[in-house]
Amino acid sequence: MESLQVQVQEESILIEKVCQIYEKLSKLETLKPSKDVDNLFTQLVHACIPHSSINIANLPANIQEIRSKLIRLCGEAEGLLEAHFSTILGSFKNPLHHLNIFPYYSNYLKLGRLEYDILNQHYSTTSGTPKRVAFVGSGPLPFTSIVLASYHLKDTTFHNYDIDSTANSMASRLVSADHDLSKRMVFHTADIMDVTDQLKDYDVIFLAALVGMNMDEKNKVIQHLAKYMAPGAILMLRSAHGARAFLYPVVDPNVLHGFNVLSIFHPDDDVINSVVISRKFVEPVNIDNNYLHLDIGSLMASSCKYCDIQPFNHPLAHMKMIDESM
Repeated sequence: MESLQVQVQEESILIEKVCQIYEKLSKLETLKPSKDVDNLFTQLVHACIPHSSINIANLPANIQEIRSKLIRLCGEAEGLLEAHFSTILGSFKNPLHHLNIFPYYSNYLKLGRLEYDILNQHYSTTSGTPKRVAFVGSGPLPFTSIVLASYHLKDTTFHNYDIDSTANSMASRLVSADHDLSKRMVFHTADIMDVTDQLKDYDVIFLAALVGMNMDEKNKVIQHLAKYMAPGAILMLRSAHGARAFLYPVVDPNVLHGFNVLSIFHPDDDVINSVVISRKFVEPVNIDNNYLHLDIGSLMASSCKYCDIQPFNHPLAHMKMIDESM
């Protein structure tokens, strides 16, 4: 009973802190990088990083509304931060030689290694590594694609999708001077919901955390991908767990209809995002009245391995994750 009371008290303190930060953020004239903006988001991240057993789904409606608005503020701020540094990097003759000016570049190096290791555990094909990868919501600073293409998937072509043509123009400028990446990084300006048959061309698709800012929006994107991705293709998603769900939308593995959830990694250090890896079923999937169902009925329940990945052998401590925003 005492431990339960302590838990309730800790959750109340957390919610109060988050709400206070939200109120301050919502009153700012702009979320462009500045001392005030950086300070408030640092406070928010530090409040949400520690382990918490809080269940976001059980929060009252008014707190749910604040959480939803806060996630959108986080997305806007990340987009502005990335655009700011993409503009600076784009002024260099070879921007890729100066990526370390971005304050969280080392975090992306670690995240790239983490996601590559997770992918490598589950990706299997006679042709070896993935040949074509898509990143949905790549933004003006597509660090995930750059890191994976530069260090881990050196023969893979990366197709980056973003709805914002300006973001794609800025991102393209970063790799245009590089002889290798300029040939292997392709940028598409499109709403992913309008992309159909092209999705069958990709061995792996990454879905950025802030594509689909709430559960309904994200579920629609996932259903769309399930309809058009190639059978057997891998879908990598970024989610959030515990108090970190105040910062990013949560991907419920139970809504991944048409996919076999292979594993889920919930970090317990400074990495904010959880990583969900799934594989599209090889069996046909029918779409009827905008709802997905499988011809094979109970296969989802019988084959889904819902488990945490054990820590890898590379350091992840002291990592602050800033995700591609769109």
